[in-house]
Amino acid sequence: MADPGAVLADLRDESEELDALVAALPAGRWAEPTPAPGWCIAHQIAHLAWTDRQALAAASDPRAFARAVEHALAAPDTFVDEGAEEDAWQEPAALLAGWRAGRAALLTALRAVPDGVKLPWFGPPMSVASMATGRLMETWAHGQDVADALGVVRTPTARLHHVARIGVRARNFAYTARGLTPPDEEFRVELRAPDGTVWAYGPPGAGQRITGDALEFCLLVTQRAHRDDLPSLRAEGADADRWLDIAQAFAGPPGPGRAPSGRGGGAAG
Repeated sequence: MADPGAVLADLRDESEELDALVAALPAGRWAEPTPAPGWCIAHQIAHLAWTDRQALAAASDPRAFARAVEHALAAPDTFVDEGAEEDAWQEPAALLAGWRAGRAALLTALRAVPDGVKLPWFGPPMSVASMATGRLMETWAHGQDVADALGVVRTPTARLHHVARIGVRARNFAYTARGLTPPDEEFRVELRAPDGTVWAYGPPGAGQRITGDALEFCLLVTQRAHRDDLPSLRAEGADADRWLDIAQAFAGPPGPGRAPSGRGGGAAG
């Protein structure tokens, strides 16, 4: 079980890294397109701000969050985009200030949740550590969209282990989201961390194995790069190979993912 305090500190740091990318942008650049179709930089930050507000409601105002769930159930294919549009029209300074205030309020609220309490969400209820991990994963992934739009290559950090862990734990969901039956066998996943150590998941003797660079795995499971552009990722076994084609770390329906760059190697940036 992850330490909630440590995950919250990593969420804060991940948010601050993205904040530093956009804080000094001229207002006109907030309208620049990102790799997500139809989303500019402002949409990416607005989406994070909106989702932070939903998480804050889940932690502090269950009735307000219940209304958000009702809306999501009524418009499952559009409510996420509607949330991004909700703030994207604002002046960049106001959008940035709102995102900063919202994420600070969320951190405060999550730190105040009693031990063992599960928070409601759009899927199963979540612990504080799980909620913070999910927010970190989204912040990192949407931050990648912003970095790609700006032509910035980010330095990978140890915070990627949160994203990698979600990607591994979401294996079965990736199958069921596509109407497929997950394999019965556990997989072994071994990822080379930014510091050169190995993050390992699953039984060492598993016949189905994934190996490769942790950054590339995180880009894959958040669908920020096509598998063809992630040359370090290797699969042993047909089931493991199939998983690399459908993996996703996020809830909801499968996304279209990124098209291959045609360069045959190299991650986003």
